[in-house]
Amino acid sequence: MLLASVLLVGCSEETPQLKNGEPAPPFTLNTLGSEPVSFPADLEGKVVAIRFWADWCPFCESEMKLLEPVYQQYRNKGLVILAVNVRQTPDTVESFLAKLNVSYDSLLDREGGVARQYGVMGLPTTFFVSRDGVLKSRILGESTPETFEKIILEML
Repeated sequence: MLLASVLLVGCSEETPQLKNGEPAPPFTLNTLGSEPVSFPADLEGKVVAIRFWADWCPFCESEMKLLEPVYQQYRNKGLVILAVNVRQTPDTVESFLAKLNVSYDSLLDREGGVARQYGVMGLPTTFFVSRDGVLKSRILGESTPETFEKIILEML
C-alpha cells in the first residue's frame, strides 16, 4: 500500500488537503468508451460520489459491486457515481469491469492527475459532492453500502 501511495502522489508534489465546504476541484476525464465527462459542468444539480480505484486494490472490487444496488435505488433521485480508475490502461480497466456488472460510469485518470488534485493517498477513496458542487464528505478506504447510503441521503 505504501508503494501505491508513492505512485499516486509522486515525490515532488505536495498533496492538497481538500476541506469539506469547499468547491470540489473541476476535471474532465474520458469514460472507457472515450466519452469526455466534465465535472461539475456536466453534472450540475446532481449529488456526485467520486470513487478512486484500481484493479490491484484489495477492497475495490467488492465495494464496487456492493454499491451498484445503492446507485440503482437513488440514480433517479439525482445520484451519480463516477468511478475514477487511477493510472491503469483501458484494457486493464475493461477486463476488471467486465466481471463486476456495474452500470455507473468509470473514468480513466491515466496519469493520476485528478487523484493528485484530490489528494488521494490510498485506494479506494470516495468524495461526496453536493448538488451545488461543494465537497460534503469523504471516505478513506473501504465503505459499506449502509455508510455510503447514509451520506448520500443527507444530500439528496
